[in-house]
Amino acid sequence: MITKEDTLKELIAPVVCALGCIFWGLEYLSSRRNNVLRIYIDKDPITVEDCEKVSRQIASLLDVEDLITNEYTLEVSSPGMDRPLFTLDQYNQYKGEKITLRLRLPLEGRRNFKGFLGGIEGEDILLTTESKEFIFPIQIIEKANVIPSFEYSCEAKK
Repeated sequence: MITKEDTLKELIAPVVCALGCIFWGLEYLSSRRNNVLRIYIDKDPITVEDCEKVSRQIASLLDVEDLITNEYTLEVSSPGMDRPLFTLDQYNQYKGEKITLRLRLPLEGRRNFKGFLGGIEGEDILLTTESKEFIFPIQIIEKANVIPSFEYSCEAKK
């Protein structure tokens, strides 16, 4: 089943790449009052001008394609230090780092997990928490973010 996010990715990724940036991922958040299309781009170094350039091109493209019929806010930004993880390659790139993740449905009574990313096995993400090792199919992960190393080093000092 192809989702609106999948359709948007297929349309937007080539434009981002043509503008000299890396398409990191996107989030489409839809609600009754406000829809947000958040696009993450990367480059070394990434600048505000890169984000502006991509934003203008994507806004024009979306006006022509008319994929989002309701009013929406377009945000283009760098993934930042607490970057979200979308693909298996991205998870593999951050192997050994501390991450947070939220599942689409509860597992063992909870949806939120924090631990060290052990890598990937096929289509599964390996996560080691303080109490246990987990294997999560990527399809059940709603959201995952890298925790910047300075953040968890401060936690240990508390």
